[in-house]
Amino acid sequence: MVQPKTYVGLDIGTTSVKVVVAENVNQRLNIIGVGSQRSEGLSRGVIVDIDKTVEAIRSAVNQAEQKANIQIDRVVVGVPSNQINIEPCYGMIAVSGENREITDKDVYNVLSAAKVRAVPPEREIISVVPEEFIVDGFDGIRDPRGMIGVRLELYASMITGPKTIIHNIKRCVDKAGLIVDDLVVQPLANGQVALSEDERDFGTIIIDMGGGQSTASVIHEGQLKFSYVDQEGGEYVSKDISTILNTTLENAERIKLEYGYAKSDVTSPDEYFPVETIGKKDPVRVDEQYLAEIIEARLQQIFETLKKALDQVEAFELPGGVVITGGAASLPGLVDLAEEMFGTDVRFYIPEQVGLRNPSFTTAYGVVAYAAKLPDIYHVAQGKTHSVNSNQSKPSYQASNQALHQEAVVDEPTYKDSVTNDERDVYATAEDAGQDYQDDNQEDEGFLQKIRQVFDDMFS
Repeated sequence: MVQPKTYVGLDIGTTSVKVVVAENVNQRLNIIGVGSQRSEGLSRGVIVDIDKTVEAIRSAVNQAEQKANIQIDRVVVGVPSNQINIEPCYGMIAVSGENREITDKDVYNVLSAAKVRAVPPEREIISVVPEEFIVDGFDGIRDPRGMIGVRLELYASMITGPKTIIHNIKRCVDKAGLIVDDLVVQPLANGQVALSEDERDFGTIIIDMGGGQSTASVIHEGQLKFSYVDQEGGEYVSKDISTILNTTLENAERIKLEYGYAKSDVTSPDEYFPVETIGKKDPVRVDEQYLAEIIEARLQQIFETLKKALDQVEAFELPGGVVITGGAASLPGLVDLAEEMFGTDVRFYIPEQVGLRNPSFTTAYGVVAYAAKLPDIYHVAQGKTHSVNSNQSKPSYQASNQALHQEAVVDEPTYKDSVTNDERDVYATAEDAGQDYQDDNQEDEGFLQKIRQVFDDMFS
């Protein structure tokens, strides 16, 4: 009997740290534990205080451990899409075995070859996701292991991010006493749970409205094609309320949640609520329409900024419309306002699982769902192996045995002078294929070319 495999997702957000523990039973995720802790160690999605962030991670993990009755040692971490870069990459090797049967070693080596490219020193590879293998010219192969061939090629997507952000995330997780099993870019995680398979395939915009920032991403053909981060989120709505009504930030947050509405034209100027203001003994009366006008102004600014970025890549031409999630997206009337601003269909996503019915858990839940859906070939390509774990009362959390996620004992791809004539032909063919691949991408003037141009402008 196959024992369930356990995944732990960690979302280090601006306002809170979320942890979700799930068991994968017969390809179905069962949530067995969650944790949430307010964090003061981040600003606009970026870690600014390691110690405070570590403290929040430990607290959220402890909550999840108590509810799931397991000990958590390893986590899959969501990475914000601040300044990420998405690039196609290509690799080719000669199959190493004497019998020319493709093995795990060959898969790992061809991905290593795909990563042999100039990555700026200030950036770090987050992940390389295999898209297609080609064996001796036969394309469309998802898993080439066990096949016979001389030449193995790989087309993949390489996602890189600022080294400082990645290092700080890993450092915080390490100081919290945890091991990073994998890094998942947050828009991919959100898309895994908030979008249907058809929406991911045909193309959909997904907007994650967090406390410190709002992220608009495009998922098309199952891949992350574009992502833009606006450094405004739910915290900015609360700060506006605090400033204009002359009240504390804590009161502003409470007022937003209790009385807030995203559209002022459907609220009443005759409905009042009390506000404790700084410098006054007695509360003042504020009408709901005035509060809605404050909220609406900030949300309009956020949506206008996101729309401008999405228009540059003609994202609204995709048939999937817009899906909005995130803790700051739960305000009544927000979907209606978004439809007016974007001119397309908009729907709101909230996790349906018991214990997760809050949009602020979307990313943490998406991280475990994305990790659980990754095919075995992905882990092999990264030089990792998997097996299942047994869940006992307070076990050491091993999503697998000691071999889980250890680097496979393989050789780096080498390009020596001492190769056979067949291998020389293979390498020559690879150079031609690589050049053809570059030429094809230079000629592409469609959706992907516009995205690459935007990234070139943004990160040059």
